[in-house]
Amino acid sequence: MTWKSQLANSITTPEQLAAHFGIDPEPLRAVSARYPLRITPHYLDLIEERNDPLWRQSVPDLHELVVDDLPEDSLNEESFSPVPAVVHRYPDRALLLVSGQCAGYCRFCTRKNRVGTAALTFTAKQIAAGIAYIKATPGIHDVILTGGDPLLLDDDRLGDILAQLHTIPHVEIIRIGSRVPVTLPERITPQLCQLLARFQPLYLNTHFNHPRELVAASIMACARLADAGIPLGNQTVLLRGVNDDPEVMIELCRGLLKMRVRPYYLHHLDQAHGTAHFRVPVECGLEIIAALRGRISGLGIPQYVVDPPGGQGKVPLLPENLLQVGETIKVRTNCGIVELPNRPLKAI
Repeated sequence: MTWKSQLANSITTPEQLAAHFGIDPEPLRAVSARYPLRITPHYLDLIEERNDPLWRQSVPDLHELVVDDLPEDSLNEESFSPVPAVVHRYPDRALLLVSGQCAGYCRFCTRKNRVGTAALTFTAKQIAAGIAYIKATPGIHDVILTGGDPLLLDDDRLGDILAQLHTIPHVEIIRIGSRVPVTLPERITPQLCQLLARFQPLYLNTHFNHPRELVAASIMACARLADAGIPLGNQTVLLRGVNDDPEVMIELCRGLLKMRVRPYYLHHLDQAHGTAHFRVPVECGLEIIAALRGRISGLGIPQYVVDPPGGQGKVPLLPENLLQVGETIKVRTNCGIVELPNRPLKAI
């Protein structure tokens, strides 16, 4: 099955979910009406039972509609968007949002209020304006293609964007953030890898969250990228009921290293509306990092970080940065003290 046929045969409605899993679709209709649903046949086959770690990442949950005080734009990206397709929070790097679609819609996504909707759809003209902004801003040395998932673009369109960025003298590296090695590994074709190899230095960060996602098709996809000379990193999100266990994280990081994918970040959950049921106390994250030390190569230990609302940027979560730990945490950042909730949403 090609990657495009995988997409075409994805589950996108509660009724399809109900037919596959024998569940009542009614509770899921309101959730999927607000936050889009897509599960590829590849990822669907990895789900073993209801509420397992892969189910929790991909199947809509009523907790997503619980009223909370978390922001829709959890990273305050709108305030750092000089043109519609660019987010420029750091002086030396910028995000270029080139796709509004993903192969699978993660239920914990920081952009879940926009991804898969018209709000995160940019025209060719808007993307061209974003590239023009980058070209006119010599302080930008690092461009990260994101969205949505950039690898859902056709090769020709992706190659055109990469070629334009590659000719800008002050752009020193290009990065791509993609979950398709996890959810749609068929997309990583030899032709795509040949294309990406033309634009070195180019890095790709993917997004494995659980060792059961490290299956043969994904291993092959990452091998193709690595063999093409693309350095691979992984950004894991710490998620309740998914990977909030030291043994699970050790298995994941060991497996990633075997695949030539370096664990890069362990993200404390972004404070996005509709995600509070995934929240894990910061004490658990610190325990996991401590458990990794001495049991796995330093190459396999990710940096534990939080990206507070307000746009301050990523902050390492280290004991010396934590001023208070309880129902809330207070974290010292370069911009001052940030207070964040530190307990999961109660069950409904």
